[in-house]
Amino acid sequence: MQSTLINSKSSWRPLVKGLAILSVAALTTLPAIAEDHDDAAHIHFFSGNLVVSRSVYDNNANNIAVGTQLPPNCAKTVGPCAPAVNNGTYPFVFNNDTVDGSFGITSKIFLDQITPFGFLLNSLEVPNSLQNNVHTGSNQLVTSFSSKSEIALNLSTDGKLLTFMGYVAPVNTIDASNSNTPGVIDSTNPVGINVFRAVAAVDRNGKFTFTETNAYSGNNGRAAVLNNTNGANFFYTAGNAGNGANPQPNGVILGAGTQFIDPSAAPESLQTPTTPTPLGSFSVTLLGDKADKVGKDDNFRGLTIHNNVVYFTKGSGSNGVNTVYFVDTTGNACPKGVGIPAAGATLPIAPLNLSGVNPQNGLPSNMCILAGFPTTLAKNLANPATPFGLWFANDTTLYVGEEGDGFAGDSTLYTHAAAQTDAGIQKWIFNSSTKTWNLAYVLQTGLQLGVPYTVNNYPTGNNSATKLPWAPATDGIRNITGSADIFGHVVLYGITSTVSGNGDQGADPNRLVAVIDDIANADASVAAKENFFVIRRAEFAEVLRGVAFAPSGKDNDDHGDKDGHGDRF
Repeated sequence: MQSTLINSKSSWRPLVKGLAILSVAALTTLPAIAEDHDDAAHIHFFSGNLVVSRSVYDNNANNIAVGTQLPPNCAKTVGPCAPAVNNGTYPFVFNNDTVDGSFGITSKIFLDQITPFGFLLNSLEVPNSLQNNVHTGSNQLVTSFSSKSEIALNLSTDGKLLTFMGYVAPVNTIDASNSNTPGVIDSTNPVGINVFRAVAAVDRNGKFTFTETNAYSGNNGRAAVLNNTNGANFFYTAGNAGNGANPQPNGVILGAGTQFIDPSAAPESLQTPTTPTPLGSFSVTLLGDKADKVGKDDNFRGLTIHNNVVYFTKGSGSNGVNTVYFVDTTGNACPKGVGIPAAGATLPIAPLNLSGVNPQNGLPSNMCILAGFPTTLAKNLANPATPFGLWFANDTTLYVGEEGDGFAGDSTLYTHAAAQTDAGIQKWIFNSSTKTWNLAYVLQTGLQLGVPYTVNNYPTGNNSATKLPWAPATDGIRNITGSADIFGHVVLYGITSTVSGNGDQGADPNRLVAVIDDIANADASVAAKENFFVIRRAEFAEVLRGVAFAPSGKDNDDHGDKDGHGDRF
């Protein structure tokens, strides 16, 4: 992710705390300076501004009728079928998740350009079926509204393109997030529809391209970054696959985790995606643990690139280790599954070598856990980590968004969220002597974990389906990005996760928040005085998902060091 340099030291000494973000913004959002003048009339995004991915649910009662059999076409699959308990009215429609574990409904995607202090400049609507000029064969992309890990935003390695993932389907498609892909059919998947996933790339002029894939059949693609420097031209992606029984088909195993995808310039209607090609894989057997079900260790969410190394997070699922990983292109960084990237490592230029491999026996392991991060199986921990987004401030400072555990098992959901000590934005510092990363502290002050908030027109009281309160409360942080100045300060931006009595907490209106940190600080008591500010709020029938800096028209100075981010479980 590109960094924005702040040239005035006084901007970090606001007399009023609430002006801190405004001070940064005043010096980082001067588009006429940042861009060429000859084509300024065609520019949609300007360097220094933020882009936030937002989804809006089409609040139409007719989207689904009470009694509709779920999942779609379940009578023709392995089932079982269950009648919908609510119609399409928001947010009650997501109570259908209580009878259909695959329930979701697709929705529009918007890319909001905002100043770093949250002022909305414009919104770019991603092509979708509800637009007048879009027909069945047109390019289009949607997200699953309640799938909280989707449409993470990342900049390409040259900083010129913004990338994210979604579904090639009409708005209001039911259960696309757990559907098969057309080229990878799992006969045990209870969802009876087939939908391509796709990677979208958009430039500063607002021009889109879409690349379809058969990866992530049965689940979702979550994040993508384009490596387009030094002659490269391919996507690295993060996600999960599978929604059926074991053993899974080869295509599901190959299409899980992290993928290596060649971009397409053709219209979606002319693309013919083939078998998925994984970028990497990890097995807990490297740690001396018993092998998991094939493919279940590679349930990745967050994604970033730093110093020519691709990093991922895993923070959900009952298998594997919830932690931070990296792809080892040298083959010798971590013989026992844990280590740090080798000096001089290069970005991957080819997918995982599967020569002679039977996917049913597992894939070759070319990924490592970053030394210092958790290595214990999630199922063996009372409170496993839930890492999400990643952002490197420099070579020795890594910030990690920690989502929180999402507990909503009883009426203590708010106090449980408030008591979490790991949720928020974690600061990790590299120890060059021990060659390990160490947790310095967790930024939480002002995040208001577990404090319910109101949303205009949102229902009050308890949800009759869950017997728990409708009001959402912040539970932690998902996707993140940041901006560093020349004086050692960073502004960190994060998308909040929520906890509530909603039938699917991923459908809660959430927030974009920001906090200022001192890179050199390692004292938790000092960090406790650093307050989060709410920068932007999702309104009724809206959710916020990804955050990144806007694409530019010029090459960045530090190619290969663009840090970005990344659940339908």
